[in-house]
Amino acid sequence: MVGMSDWKPVSYPSLSPYLICEEAEDLIEFLRSAFGGRLERRFDRPDGTLMHAEVRIDDSIVMIGGGASETVSAPVHLHLYVEDAQAAFDRAVTAGATVVQRPEQKAADDDLRGGVQDRWGTVWWVATQAARA
Repeated sequence: MVGMSDWKPVSYPSLSPYLICEEAEDLIEFLRSAFGGRLERRFDRPDGTLMHAEVRIDDSIVMIGGGASETVSAPVHLHLYVEDAQAAFDRAVTAGATVVQRPEQKAADDDLRGGVQDRWGTVWWVATQAARA
């Protein structure tokens, strides 16, 4: 149940689409204008360009990765909150997924997150909200 765990942010769904696009700022504005989207979180690169944003639409979150990085667009990126990101990552690799990024907690991020790509091309980002100090 949303908001009843300590392994994902309160009021976040377990599964969120993750869109990678070169025109991330325009996408955020589109989501605001078209669907009443509200920016929840934003992380910029040192040069001020968007690295990651999260836009709430009703009870859902759309995660957005900005362009100009080494991450190339894929047909679909999905973000899934799980109780144990490392265990889910390991199970996905055992099940045949290829490693996109090993689980790590980056500076200024509340999540331990890793990514895998399944054999059909979908990139799955699994994350667990780390305990806050």
